[in-house]
Amino acid sequence: MPERVIVFDVWGDYAHFRKNYSTSSPLTYSFPPRTALSGLIGAIVGLDKTEYFRYFFKVDAKIGCKILEPVKKVRIGENLIDTKSAVKMHLIKNRTQIRFEFVKDPKYRIYFSHSDEQLHKRLKDLLASHQSVYTPCLGLSQLICNYQFVGEFGLKSSGEDVQDIDSVVPGKCLLAPEFEDGKEYFSEVMPGEMGEAREVTDYSEILFERNAKKIRAKAKELWEVENGDGERIVFL
Repeated sequence: MPERVIVFDVWGDYAHFRKNYSTSSPLTYSFPPRTALSGLIGAIVGLDKTEYFRYFFKVDAKIGCKILEPVKKVRIGENLIDTKSAVKMHLIKNRTQIRFEFVKDPKYRIYFSHSDEQLHKRLKDLLASHQSVYTPCLGLSQLICNYQFVGEFGLKSSGEDVQDIDSVVPGKCLLAPEFEDGKEYFSEVMPGEMGEAREVTDYSEILFERNAKKIRAKAKELWEVENGDGERIVFL
């Protein structure tokens, strides 16, 4: 497992991480799936969009996510145009209005480590200088996001006792959750990894607290980030 982890925050006005089973009225996940985070990191470091997924197999890339702001969702009608029906954009007449679901005012903390030291260092250097090769976005190309480098920190195993967990938690890592009063718990089944043909090869049920509060539970593969805040995370 990794000895050090890169930590950075991302936020924007809106986010949309499309649930693959929603068609005519696209719905969004409450936070970015591991596949979407791979695309975001790939855009920052400049990986080709047709092959970036090869760098983010779970055996090489460790990615975690913490919700920093309460999850709020809104629905907005968007006009979709048929770009195949006209040679020039201004001649396009066909438009279809679709109601999209968006996360409003999203903000997340991302934890990342990679076995390829060169890629790991490249991401750290770009984040530290607030640069990116391609424009980062939160799911859709028009949903441009901002980001801030928090730092690079050591990691240590946090054991399997009952502890407060800061990140979202894959169900396969939960041993004994303790659901507390005043908190809102949800779970979503999300894509976790893509294969060589860009098809999703792994899905995971992920537990999260909607108001960005900690989850108290026993969990395996739990790690403490040595950043002075004692953040405890589980990788997706």
